[in-house]
Amino acid sequence: MNDSVVGGVGGAAVRAVDVVVIGAGQAGLSAAFHLRRVGLEPDRDFVVLDHAPRPGGAWQFRWPSLTYGKVHGMHALPGMELTGADPARPSSEVIGAYFDAYEETFGLRVHRPVDVRAVREGEGGRLRVETSEGVYATRALINATGTWDRPFWPRYPGQETFRGVQLHTARYPGPEAFAGKRVIVVGGGASATQHLLEIADHAAATTWVTRREPVFREGPFGEAEGRAAVALVEERVRQGLPPRSVVSVTGLPLNDALRAGIADGVLDRQPMFERITPTGAVWADGRTVEADVILWATGFRPAIDHLAPLRLRGPGGGIRMEGTRALLDERVHLVGYGPSASTIGANRAGRAAVNELRRLLAREEERAGEPVTV
Repeated sequence: MNDSVVGGVGGAAVRAVDVVVIGAGQAGLSAAFHLRRVGLEPDRDFVVLDHAPRPGGAWQFRWPSLTYGKVHGMHALPGMELTGADPARPSSEVIGAYFDAYEETFGLRVHRPVDVRAVREGEGGRLRVETSEGVYATRALINATGTWDRPFWPRYPGQETFRGVQLHTARYPGPEAFAGKRVIVVGGGASATQHLLEIADHAAATTWVTRREPVFREGPFGEAEGRAAVALVEERVRQGLPPRSVVSVTGLPLNDALRAGIADGVLDRQPMFERITPTGAVWADGRTVEADVILWATGFRPAIDHLAPLRLRGPGGGIRMEGTRALLDERVHLVGYGPSASTIGANRAGRAAVNELRRLLAREEERAGEPVTV
């Protein structure tokens, strides 16, 4: 198999490849590694497109105070361990350098920065991938765009009137920026608790607000517990519902830092406020809290808008999946989506997607009477 250049609209060349991988985070690099393992060559049989300016996936954008030693559950990419990392060094630097070395070691030749604008039905049974560097006609697609580019901002009455600063975890600058400030942190996940524990040492006051009572998990979290949690998320995407994070169904693992935060009153959760005022927030019972900053640690949504022309979303708002495959189009696989939105899940999903696509490409070549080379 090899790529070719075919005619395009208005004289623009369209490059034909077997597989386009969108995204070069953990899931995308894992998929690219396995594509090479089954004999496909980068920039000949497949291309990896990434819109980030440098290697590192979403990790390159993490806040400086998130050191490597604070990272939960970072699993190595397939075929190359991450060794000798300084736990006091920012995770963005450690993992960015690791991803960079990984791309170099396996010759993955990631194209960046490239924006994928749309994926739509093309000619001859191929998918048309429209990007900032041109158009690709591909037999199959591995979407590994993650969630970092789609921070979720809830909407509450009066939000537009707030005279202070509102920001999202995606732009969290580190705890020093909150020195002397009154801060409301909204969200019940790991990022919210990490932010609170850091900010409390600098801020004049902090208030923690969540929609649901947080669940702290005691005891070990082994392989069986992990499989059960992933199964819950997988069932949602099988039904075509928007995926929830794995953390949302496992609870927050209690560690010494969280225990200290609970004991000190930093992690004293309050129910969700009713509305936002120019100077803070008001609860249904009339209680008010004055604030200079509202930090929305409210998570992210899958970055899949470029797939909209394929009409893969179901009535439930999500893409119905079977494993990594979109049920409505066997050419499209999503990795790092739903149950595979973790570092170890992304590795497994990358391998699974490539194994399925390998069979798909082989069937196509048999039907066309071409030699099967995958």
